[in-house]
Amino acid sequence: MKRCKHVLTLAAVALMIQAGMAFPVMSAEKKTDVKPAAAKAKTGDKAAADKKVAAPADESSKKVAIVNGTAIVQADMDRGMEGVIQRKARSGAPMDEAQLKTIRMDVLNNLINRELLNQESKKQKIAITDEQVNDKLSKIKERFKGDGEFKEMLTKMKLTEAQIKIQLKEDLAIQALIDKQVVEKITISDQDAHAYYDTHPEAFKQPEQLKASHILVKVDPKDDPSKKDEALKKIESVQEKLKAGGDFAALAKELSDCPSKEKGGDLGYFGKGQMVKPFEDAAQALKPGETSGIVETQFGYHIIKLVEIKPEGIMPYTEVKDQLTQYLKQEKVKTELDSYLAGLEKSAKIERLITQ
Repeated sequence: MKRCKHVLTLAAVALMIQAGMAFPVMSAEKKTDVKPAAAKAKTGDKAAADKKVAAPADESSKKVAIVNGTAIVQADMDRGMEGVIQRKARSGAPMDEAQLKTIRMDVLNNLINRELLNQESKKQKIAITDEQVNDKLSKIKERFKGDGEFKEMLTKMKLTEAQIKIQLKEDLAIQALIDKQVVEKITISDQDAHAYYDTHPEAFKQPEQLKASHILVKVDPKDDPSKKDEALKKIESVQEKLKAGGDFAALAKELSDCPSKEKGGDLGYFGKGQMVKPFEDAAQALKPGETSGIVETQFGYHIIKLVEIKPEGIMPYTEVKDQLTQYLKQEKVKTELDSYLAGLEKSAKIERLITQ
């Protein structure tokens, strides 16, 4: 399982039903009800204001699907596609026309699923307060360097903050629905977790790990030669104190520039590739209890003490139990959510107006 590194969080399970956008919002004006007069009465001037930030009506308002009389429009598809394409581009993965068609249909299905859940949350009268919405929006804004960057994102996505609040309210209601109808009904027993552990030993393999402490004298690569010489003299004086019988942990607490100084230089366990190469190479060359010479890395000058070598093996069940239980629950949530969505779809009237 490699420490369950592919585990989805419960929040991600909820978001997987969305369109995979760079930001989990869609246009508020997408809701085209089969009774336009009633819709106009509710939206009033706001609908007209929203249109100012929408794409040209002839294309963006084109219906791509209808779920129980509510339309999903091209603008929603475009935002969903843009988010997926951006992530693919960042990963460097090339896309041909066949892949784009697959992504397009995945985005459409996600939008349909989201709408089904949104409608069901309303049917079950799940209430979300303005305080909850504002709290969620505040957390989102924290991802940006400032209000200007946040507003720039809104402009780029052709959205208003009011539309985002509408979307967040729906998102929170959907999450509450999923929690109530799926998540809270799932439990994983210790017996289930242990059975998985026993039958998947390859998932819990742990490579050799080293436990080491170090003393660091920082050097910035931009420092002038005189500062580097000063740092080198300091680490050399530390080395002399160690050779004279000085206590490694005490000297680390007194002289190291690394936050690990608070723990006597203890870095804990680390595996291959987790440290910069010069540090790793020097640590691997030691035997437990041995201390290195002066090691230079991009961070400065180090003296390393190897404390222990933990050989390759299977992680004990007690160490992985909590994480494994969480992983199994999340996998079960994904399966049960699919079943729940299938039930909603079976009783819904869904028209897909695009086929590729």
